[in-house]
Amino acid sequence: MGEPPLRVLVVDDEPPIRRLLRTSLGAHGYDVVEAASAQEAIVKSSTERLDLIILDLGLPDEDGLDVIRRIREWSRIPIIVLSVRGREADKIEALDRGADDYVTKPFSMGELLARIRAALRRRLQSEVEEPVFRSGGLTVDLARRIVSVEGREVKLTPTEYALLRVLVTHAGKVVTHRQLLREVWGPVYVNETHYLRVYIGHLRRKIEPDPTHPRYILTEPGVGYRLRSPDEG
Repeated sequence: MGEPPLRVLVVDDEPPIRRLLRTSLGAHGYDVVEAASAQEAIVKSSTERLDLIILDLGLPDEDGLDVIRRIREWSRIPIIVLSVRGREADKIEALDRGADDYVTKPFSMGELLARIRAALRRRLQSEVEEPVFRSGGLTVDLARRIVSVEGREVKLTPTEYALLRVLVTHAGKVVTHRQLLREVWGPVYVNETHYLRVYIGHLRRKIEPDPTHPRYILTEPGVGYRLRSPDEG
């Protein structure tokens, strides 16, 4: 017998959205479980065998942000927010509470599928110590601390490498400014966003074929940065 299909919990109070996702994800081999409320989502996330959650924030009984917080108390299952809320503050809040990614409605199914693949791959990679990351011509060997572009080794400063390592660890996921600053420089620097602008610029000049049109380190305006995952081409 083959491996069972990956199971995705779709949490949304709009039946047309659930139907669209059930049909589209099912066509790509996913087994879809549905929930129409926050309480139903909590119950199913704790009782069903799940591989990923797609979560709307505007639920009838409780805000989706609270659902993220409650699930993160006991589970690291990947959570992708799919919401009509497009404000930067909403995205930052969801990511800081523990969401793995954020897609705004209306959405492209192709983009959502790519984000799903990236989140699932991160989950698998988290079980392997010191993986070698590859995306296009960029290779980062975390065990040997070697970075290369198109086969040529790139020399990074300790801070540049620390920043790239965080992005690699969360490849495909939007990492907020505060999270990057906290992990690279420490908690007292979480508001020093000019540090990020300077060092992201340094990294891009060293690893991007064209730093003015980044291929690898992508900007999520007002929110943070995302390292392009291998599935994104």
